[in-house]
Amino acid sequence: MSSLQQSTEAVSRAGFFPADNRPWWVDMREVEVVAPNFKRRLSGVTSTLERVVPLQARSVKIAALGPVLPPHVPRIRFRDLLRIWSHPAGRAFRVWHARRNVEMLAGVVLRNLLGAPLKLVFTSASQREHTAWTRFLIRRMDALISTSSRTASYLKHPSTVIRHGIDPDQFRPVADKTAQRARLGLPNLRFVGCFGRIRRQKGTDVFMDAMIRLLPSRPDAGAIVLGRALGKHRLLLTELKRKVKLTGLSDRIFFPTEVPPSQTPDWYAALDVFVAPQRWEGFGVTPLEAMASGVPVVATSVGAFPELVVPEVTGAIIPPGDVEEMVREVGRLLDEAARLAQLGVNARRHVTENLSLTAEAEGINAVYRNL
Repeated sequence: MSSLQQSTEAVSRAGFFPADNRPWWVDMREVEVVAPNFKRRLSGVTSTLERVVPLQARSVKIAALGPVLPPHVPRIRFRDLLRIWSHPAGRAFRVWHARRNVEMLAGVVLRNLLGAPLKLVFTSASQREHTAWTRFLIRRMDALISTSSRTASYLKHPSTVIRHGIDPDQFRPVADKTAQRARLGLPNLRFVGCFGRIRRQKGTDVFMDAMIRLLPSRPDAGAIVLGRALGKHRLLLTELKRKVKLTGLSDRIFFPTEVPPSQTPDWYAALDVFVAPQRWEGFGVTPLEAMASGVPVVATSVGAFPELVVPEVTGAIIPPGDVEEMVREVGRLLDEAARLAQLGVNARRHVTENLSLTAEAEGINAVYRNL
């Protein structure tokens, strides 16, 4: 049973949410924490909220607020905010946990201008200097959370470092990769994967350049680029496919159509090596998903990656944009089967012991309790 299933059952037994698959509409009078999610498009922030809020609900009466939330996430409606001036049972205030500027602003307006009894929490994943507007909002928070030590250094205010976690029951290795590839309609090759949104910021073009150089010398290997290309980034995807065709590698480099999140673990389990080639990143959970699946990771030295991937233990860290180094490190892994297998075992252990979703949820709830 997965952590998510366990959390669902535990909370249902407590009487806070229904036990079936209906949307979990929560009585605002019971809510102690509101987690707003004001973005309509799927994003890393949204994915984090969808994973962690159901686990937080095991010990805190929390509900999300937003336009696009899956059924397993407890939530309230916007009209329920009319009750935000009331107090939940046994509490002098509610917690408003924001993850974006617009959500911080909403909390400040509700509390400072409209008098709602709220304590404001902000989670930052940014690794760059904040704008004056963001700094203005941050100064009005009651508690700050950083997703990495590097992120904390940009806040200029004390924060609690809580790294994102992953559900190791959802992402896990398979006993037979050959059978797994067959189930996905893939040839029996050793696969190097790059998953996530397709754009230059994510380094998809760097990954493709590296694979075009690496694969001709390794005829038993292939590559998978799995993700969405939206708006102007569709031009990049078109260009990448054109380059693959020109190099004659169309039978070994694959661009599957986008798959729903529930099927993503199946694709990780088919890989031998995962590459996170980002030029810039706030946090980035794809290395965690890969490592939980027993797949070693080659990641660039951006975002939280240096705090997640342990060189020579779970994979390698390389400079962003460095095609030569990517070719070298991925080639080393493919050429050393015993080492590759051991790194996969190490990666799985590293995530389950240090980067679990349960630990993330418990850490966030501790911040609430300290308020």
